[in-house]
Amino acid sequence: FEVVKQIAKSGTTVLIVEQNVNQTLKVADRAYVIENGKIVMNGQAQELMGDDHIRKAYLGI
Repeated sequence: FEVVKQIAKSGTTVLIVEQNVNQTLKVADRAYVIENGKIVMNGQAQELMGDDHIRKAYLGI
């Protein structure tokens, strides 16, 4: 994830497909949640971290 941060800082767009939601949302600007092959939610990463569904389903909080 540190390398991803460095690449993004250089101005290069980075697409991350990752199951570690907590780490990914910490480095992402924007995120898309895919469930059963469909985008069910999207938005700013920080907003999604505060979403109850995301917190319960993916962050275990």
